[in-house]
Amino acid sequence: MKIKEGDKLPSAELFYLEKDGIVKKIESNSLFKDQKVIMFGVPGAFTKVCSVRHLPGYVKNFDEAKKKGISKIVCLSVNDPNVMKAWGETHNVGDKILMIADPYCNFTKSIGAEIDRTERGLGMRSSRYTMLIENGVATKIKEESDTGTCEVSAAENFLKEI
Repeated sequence: MKIKEGDKLPSAELFYLEKDGIVKKIESNSLFKDQKVIMFGVPGAFTKVCSVRHLPGYVKNFDEAKKKGISKIVCLSVNDPNVMKAWGETHNVGDKILMIADPYCNFTKSIGAEIDRTERGLGMRSSRYTMLIENGVATKIKEESDTGTCEVSAAENFLKEI
């Protein structure tokens, strides 16, 4: 990952699906402006570790994050906004987690988190990480050495460190 703690996050277009089913575009800068945000990046919606541990962990620990002053939790994946919405609904994220799509991998590449999973039939994806973002600056970053694990980026472990 090329972004480091203390770096300002780059600007990129991201997408999400509104409750009414309308696709909305949002600039990453406006998503993180004047807020304390936890963002976690995952290799893919509906994939094993992402669905069993990473996303459910942040849903379960939502109240703990709020106690630490977190204004928003964002889940980001290199998927389209429809897939992200469906995945969020499957895990009952409600208003706890904002399910953000980076379908062109632009944001993911800009922070150096892209991984090539072409040999597995997945194409370009994101590494598994969690970061604390304060007013657009990455103040804490935890990236897994292997996308098949979710330890340092897991909600319960990351929240202990902030």
